[in-house]
Amino acid sequence: MNKITYSRDLIFPIMAMALVVLISNILVQFLLGNFLTWGALTYPIAFLITDLTNRFYGKGAARKVVMYGFIIGVFCSFLGTQINGEFGPLVTLRIAIGSALAFLVSQLLDISIFDSLRKAKWWKAPFISSFFGSAVDTMIFFFIAFSASFGFLEPSNNISWALEKTPIIGMFSIAPLWVSLAVADFLLKMVLIGIALIPFRFFTIMRAARVDN
Repeated sequence: MNKITYSRDLIFPIMAMALVVLISNILVQFLLGNFLTWGALTYPIAFLITDLTNRFYGKGAARKVVMYGFIIGVFCSFLGTQINGEFGPLVTLRIAIGSALAFLVSQLLDISIFDSLRKAKWWKAPFISSFFGSAVDTMIFFFIAFSASFGFLEPSNNISWALEKTPIIGMFSIAPLWVSLAVADFLLKMVLIGIALIPFRFFTIMRAARVDN
């Protein structure tokens, strides 16, 4: 594959990643039930885009797509910190830092794991890499954004609501509310990652058929 074709082929995944990150940064502001936001429905698509790019063009191309998504995410977060809503900035500094760091680390981990499983059965690389990527993404984001341990990042930000002790997702032992948010977020990601295997398989079959022709 020559350089011109390679660059042209990456235009779509780069645009798709930028769009997903942009939409997710907007939708994360709107609640879905008691423990989720609408952004939780769109963000896992980023792993699908990364895995398809990795499968078709290799880990170097996937990293390039991720870096564009990271830049878009940082830009959106910065804009959010400058816009004041009813209760302060639309995006707090802690959320901005947590979101950017979680995206970058989890996506790069996903790429590395996927590449190591490239020759395994078709579903193992996308599922296992997305599983660990999502786990790391969830832990980093919620711990930085809402745990008491990182309060020093933004002392003026009142997150007492996230520290209220409640049963985890309303059913298990008592923990700060942000733990319930993290658990619900991860569980939904797992469902969506499983569903994403369908389009992943579809696109890989279609590409294989196109190459054969």
